[in-house]
Amino acid sequence: MNMDYREAIKDKKRIVIKIGSSSLQHPETGDLDYTKLDVLVRELCDLRNQGKDVVLVSSGAIAVGKKAIGKHAVILESKKMGFKQACAAIGQAKLMMTYQKLFSEYNQIAAQILMTKNILTDDVNRENAFNTFSELLNLGVIPIVNENDTVSTYEILMDEDDVLIGDNDTLSAIVASLIHADLLILLSDIDGLYTDDPRSNPNAQFIPVVEKLTSEYMDMGKESTGSSVGTGGMNTKMNAAKIATSAGADMIIANSKDIRIIHRIMDGRDIGTLFVANEDPSFDAVEFINNK
Repeated sequence: MNMDYREAIKDKKRIVIKIGSSSLQHPETGDLDYTKLDVLVRELCDLRNQGKDVVLVSSGAIAVGKKAIGKHAVILESKKMGFKQACAAIGQAKLMMTYQKLFSEYNQIAAQILMTKNILTDDVNRENAFNTFSELLNLGVIPIVNENDTVSTYEILMDEDDVLIGDNDTLSAIVASLIHADLLILLSDIDGLYTDDPRSNPNAQFIPVVEKLTSEYMDMGKESTGSSVGTGGMNTKMNAAKIATSAGADMIIANSKDIRIIHRIMDGRDIGTLFVANEDPSFDAVEFINNK
């Protein structure tokens, strides 16, 4: 049965791929890892060349902006929310400039889409967003999506250590639902879903396939992340799985240590945890998010 699910991945036509901040940076310096970025862009372009629709949800804007400010960061840090919004404005431009240069090397056009929670809750905004995505994909463009942290503080959350944990996992699931994608891939710093946090429990068991998201599986999503620049723990990924699978999309959590894992997943290999789509027309993503 697992092989049948994996084999079906080859035929997916509209794919959303989310990559986190920790996957884009060198852990020693916080600077962008251009090798990883280049491999990521090459993988996405190859999917596009196969005739598949591709959307990238990319974290990293605030981290890139903070790094760019450098020595002034300590002074500006005291401004808290305003500082992070400023970093988002700086970093978003730098990140997109880097993506545009890399995509142009493969003769591929990329576009930027910034989203907020209001796009979900307002019918007109939601329809406008869908129309924009649809037209871009029809034109063969690869949209690059991020939360609009520059103007919306809703998406900027702080943990107890004052570390940014903005939730692009949920955002990617929202995008998958909005554009009627049939596959969502979450690239993170963990291999997939375990029965417990494998970093603290060596007896944690890996789960290769989740056919139906029960409350037992949802409870495995504990608030944990292995990176100081990460964009959310397993809890946000389980919420993303609920949204994506209810919208009719399969979802895979996989480790981004080697970005080439993307084409291996698309080849139907047994990689990461696969959450099987269980479309539920009665599922309300907005209500689900508001209750979290």
